[in-house]
Amino acid sequence: MSAIRFDSTKQYYATSSLVLGYALCSSLLAVINKFAITKFNYPGLLTALQYLTSTLGVWVLGKFGFLHHDAFTWEIAKKFLPAAIVFYLAIFTNTNLLRHANVDTFIVFRSLTPLLVALADTTFRRQPCPSKLTFISLLIILGGAVGYVATDSAFTLTAYSWAFAYLVTITTEMVYIKHMVMNLGLNTWGFVLYNNLLSLMMAPIFWVLTGEYSEVFAALGANGGDWFEPVAFTAVSLSCLFGLLISFFGFAARKAISATAFTVTGVVNKFLTVVINVLIWDKHATPFGLVCLLFTLAGGVLYQQSVTGPPRESTSSRQTGDADEKDAEENQAKSGSGKHASV
Repeated sequence: MSAIRFDSTKQYYATSSLVLGYALCSSLLAVINKFAITKFNYPGLLTALQYLTSTLGVWVLGKFGFLHHDAFTWEIAKKFLPAAIVFYLAIFTNTNLLRHANVDTFIVFRSLTPLLVALADTTFRRQPCPSKLTFISLLIILGGAVGYVATDSAFTLTAYSWAFAYLVTITTEMVYIKHMVMNLGLNTWGFVLYNNLLSLMMAPIFWVLTGEYSEVFAALGANGGDWFEPVAFTAVSLSCLFGLLISFFGFAARKAISATAFTVTGVVNKFLTVVINVLIWDKHATPFGLVCLLFTLAGGVLYQQSVTGPPRESTSSRQTGDADEKDAEENQAKSGSGKHASV
C-alpha cells in the first residue's frame, strides 16, 4: 500500500512539473513571439526557424545521448501528417494574429477554446459530458476573458479574421493531436521530432502561397544586415528556444492530462502574459478589465476543482491516464467518470 502511495505521489509531482513547465513556456512565448514579430516582420520565416531549431535540437541531443526519440519512418510520418498540418495552421494563424493585433486580442480568442474543446471532446472523442460545475467554470473563463478585452482596444477586420481562423485551428489542434498522442505510440521526443520536421517541410508551401518569399528576398537585397541587429537576433533566438521547450512540455502535458484541462492551463497561465504585456506595451486593459481577468483565473481554479474527485478517485484517474489503451479499458469500471479528467 505504501509503495502504491509513493508511486502515485511521484506521478502527481511529475505531472505537475510538466504542466508547470508548459504553463511557463506558454505564458512567456506569447510575449516573446509578439516582440519577435515586431522586430522580424516575417511570420512564415519566423515559424520555419522555430521548426528548424526544434528539429535540429532533438536530432543533435539524441546523437549525443542526452535524450531518446523514436526513429523517423515514412510510414509513421504518413499517419502523423494530418496532425502536423493542423498544428502548422494553428501556429501560422497564431503568428499572424500577433502580427496584426495586440496580445489582449490573442488572449480572448485563446480563452474561447476550453469551452469548444470540451464540446469537441464529448462529441468526437466520446468523453463524458462536462458536469454542470465544469460547464459553469468554462463559461466564467469565457465571460471574464470577453469582459477583459471589451475594455481594451477594438478589433480591426484583419485582426478579427486571423483571430477567427486561429480559434478554429487551435480547437481542432487541441482535440486531434490529443487523439494522436493517445493512439500513435511515440514517446514525447518522438512527437516533437515528427511534428516539427513535418511542419518544416510544409513551411515553403505557405511561404510561397502567402507571397512572403518576395518580401524576404526584397529585404535581403535592401538591408540584409539588419537581420543580425542584436535586438532582432535575440528576439528570434528566444522565440526558437522557447518553441523547442514548449514542444516538449506541450506533448508531455498532453499525455498526462485531458484535452480540456490542457486547454484551460493554456488560458489561465496567460495571467503572466497579461502582467508582462501591461509592463511592456501601452495598450492594455483598464482596472475593470483586470477584474475581469481575475474572473477568468477564478474560472480556471473552479474548473480544476470540478474535474478533481476524492483523493482515492483522483489517484486512480492519474494512474489510468498514464496507462496504455488496454489498461485503460480494464480500469474503466473502477475509474468511472473520473477518466475524463486524466485522459
